[in-house]
Amino acid sequence: MEAKPVMRATIAAALMLVAATLAAQAQPAGTVGRARPKQAAVAHPAAQTPADTVKAMAQGDRQAIQSDLAWTGHYNGLINGEVSDRMIAAIKAFQKDQGGKQTGVLNPQERSVLAATARKSQGSVGWKTVSNAGTGVRLGLPAKLVPQQSTDGNGTKWSSSTGTIQILLTRRKDANLTTAKLAELERKEPAGRKIDYSAVKPDFFVLSGTQGLKKFYVRGQLRGNEARMLTILYDQATEGTMERVVIAMSSAFNPFPADGPPPRKTVEYGTGVIVNRDGAIVTDRELTDGCQSIIVAHHGNADKIATDDERGLALLRIYGARGLKPLAPDGGAAKGDLELIGIADPQNQGGGSAVSRVKATVAQSGDSGELMLSPAPGLGFSGAAALDAGGKFAGLSLLKPAVVAGPSNSAPAAQAVLAPADAVRSFLGANKIAAENGSSDAKASVVRIICVRK
Repeated sequence: MEAKPVMRATIAAALMLVAATLAAQAQPAGTVGRARPKQAAVAHPAAQTPADTVKAMAQGDRQAIQSDLAWTGHYNGLINGEVSDRMIAAIKAFQKDQGGKQTGVLNPQERSVLAATARKSQGSVGWKTVSNAGTGVRLGLPAKLVPQQSTDGNGTKWSSSTGTIQILLTRRKDANLTTAKLAELERKEPAGRKIDYSAVKPDFFVLSGTQGLKKFYVRGQLRGNEARMLTILYDQATEGTMERVVIAMSSAFNPFPADGPPPRKTVEYGTGVIVNRDGAIVTDRELTDGCQSIIVAHHGNADKIATDDERGLALLRIYGARGLKPLAPDGGAAKGDLELIGIADPQNQGGGSAVSRVKATVAQSGDSGELMLSPAPGLGFSGAAALDAGGKFAGLSLLKPAVVAGPSNSAPAAQAVLAPADAVRSFLGANKIAAENGSSDAKASVVRIICVRK
């Protein structure tokens, strides 16, 4: 999706808004395209507004919506979960582009489409969150755009193969450091920088502008006698892609994290579907990433035979098991209302391991074409079997953790997609697995998958 023209006009103000998170500053006066002031209450002050509805959501979910809207090019403000006129206007703009009614509140299908479209935008640049050992900074990084990395005594640099995009992390230590001194140095180095926007506060500063044929953004944070700084340089020809990346990086930039990125659980639970009597099991690839060992409850250790990153699937195998009841991916209808058969996380069922059924609706997203499940099932249902109205296998439930550009003070709910039955069949066929049908009850064909990490 192309960035909106108004976004280019307001990039400096948006970045200032992002940088102001730590100081809780208000939007600067005189900013082009700023949010409209609230209108005075009229006839029915008790009537619920779109802002009221959005405020009723969990902060993590509001933050995820802001992040997704930023990635689709509709939102250019703080990614902090706080409701604003800017956020409501962005929701309406997204709804308008989707041809829907501009209510300012996303219905479940619109939310699924937004999430899928944002993931596509994130995926196109290889967005991920990393901790940099050299500087101690946690940041979001468009890994596909800057695959080359180098480190020296001053910090770390990522760049594209041609140098059109460069990202630098640096640190400075000095007993007499101030943000004013740092900002002044950055104004002058390198020579020829033209400053379009600047803000200097006691503990941070922001500069943006042009540097020859490139645009630049610098954000520095000061704590004690140490400063940590993020610099982003990019050719103006890449502006359509980089605008949303810069906003996301600005919100994700955590120069002095209290700890590292939240680690994945030491033990994580999901569901797998037995597909033949020889012990082949298909499950969610995300669940099996980074496992030191994979255990199938009541059957022991499993080997991971293959994965498919594009489809999000993993193939496991257990050995020596008897009496397995496979469920063949016979191609049920991946549309409308589905029933998910899975085993919830033990914490969600008092330590139990019972198989349960939950309802979900599947709808195709906009640009990405992914099949989104709403509502997303709870923990443990990654890899759950999805059955159509006729009871046939329609696909596999895959849980995807929400990727949020801004600070993750509260975790948003995971997103759920469906890997349809034909994708599962294709994956099995590519790995020479002959699917069988040995059960008329899907509950007999699902097993708990346990991932044990270091």
